[in-house]
Amino acid sequence: MTGMGEIGGYAQQAGRIVVGVSGSLGSLAALHRAVDEAGRTDTEVLAVLAWLPQGGEHGYRLAPCPPLLAAWGKAAAERLSEALVDAFGGVPSGVRLAAEVVRGDSGPALVQVADRPGDVLVVGAGSGSRLRRGLRPSVTAYCVKHAACSVLTVPKPMLQRELEAFHRRNVWHLPTALIPGR
Repeated sequence: MTGMGEIGGYAQQAGRIVVGVSGSLGSLAALHRAVDEAGRTDTEVLAVLAWLPQGGEHGYRLAPCPPLLAAWGKAAAERLSEALVDAFGGVPSGVRLAAEVVRGDSGPALVQVADRPGDVLVVGAGSGSRLRRGLRPSVTAYCVKHAACSVLTVPKPMLQRELEAFHRRNVWHLPTALIPGR
């Protein structure tokens, strides 16, 4: 291939497939989709895990601790490595894959990394609960709104949807003896 490919029906020029990885089922589905597309188009995949210090950047500025910051960065790198093992049993063969850990909020960090002409950003669709969206804005929505490149959103895996439906149906029907703390 000569630097041109097609992802999801869209023409792509010599860019990368940048995929957001957190270790969640949705991000693992996005990682699989990115690697599948890369195999078809001979494109490099860049798996990105974004992280923030505990308490956020503001909290860290109030009480900086470089050794603790280094430990959080190392933990993020280990989480990314574990996600690759969970998804593929290690680094998948037959595809060029790089991994990068970025300090920052997930949406802005992914948009900043996917900055080359021809890049495609792949993200999992994430949680659709109103409460979760109210507490933490959607990374997917942020990327779709702010990315300068094409964004491919991957729906939740069927297993995740079934588990969420089971939880919604059954959590309120547990006998009080089974509810922790009662």
